[in-house]
Amino acid sequence: LALFTDATTGQRRIGRIVQRLCEIETYKAMSMLGFMQARDMAGALNDLDGQLSTLMGAMRSGAGTAAEETLHALLDVSVALEALTAETAYRFAATGAYEAIVYERISALREARFLGRQGFGEFMMRRYAPAMRTVKSTETRLQTLAARALRAADLLRTRVDVERSAQNQAILASMDRRADLQLRLQHTVEGLSVVAISYYAVSLAGYLLYPLAAPLGVTKGLLTAAVTLPVVLGVWWTLRRLRRKIG
Repeated sequence: LALFTDATTGQRRIGRIVQRLCEIETYKAMSMLGFMQARDMAGALNDLDGQLSTLMGAMRSGAGTAAEETLHALLDVSVALEALTAETAYRFAATGAYEAIVYERISALREARFLGRQGFGEFMMRRYAPAMRTVKSTETRLQTLAARALRAADLLRTRVDVERSAQNQAILASMDRRADLQLRLQHTVEGLSVVAISYYAVSLAGYLLYPLAAPLGVTKGLLTAAVTLPVVLGVWWTLRRLRRKIG
């Protein structure tokens, strides 16, 4: 880079111009570090974008692996994108600051077109601005991919929760049916218990009342038939009262 000055230009003016040119070159070189990092991570972003598109396609079609496995894969992609964001956040922010300084120094030169030739600002706009736009587009793409991955994970997590709720409802319905069957079985057992206990109670009552059959002038069979109904009712009432107390 050469600087040709008019003879009337003062030394201080020349010094300021040289200083600004040096600052432009310095901050331009520092800002290009962000461009190199953006170029290096393009392959990783392409891979993650492909993985995210594949997983979202599987979510939309409902085919492939289970929802929980897809959710884990989406979370892995989100973690990778967050790691890239944390790794490049400082460099991209610094690149934006250096770019602003470069354009500020170019503006401070207050250059004018000479003999129709390309100016320094125009040269920088054509050669330097595309690199800075690449950095900005890479940063925006990274943020967009991270947001897409998080939204997809939230949607899939909601689907998993809904499926689990449906499974829980099915389990509760099955438990209700089992409880109903157990209740019916319990009522059946209680009915059989009434019959069995009544049989033994009638037998015991018969043994106790058989000595009274002759004085009363009745047969043992008639005496047994007479006490059967009161004994059965007494057993049924006693078991029902115990069941209410326990319940």
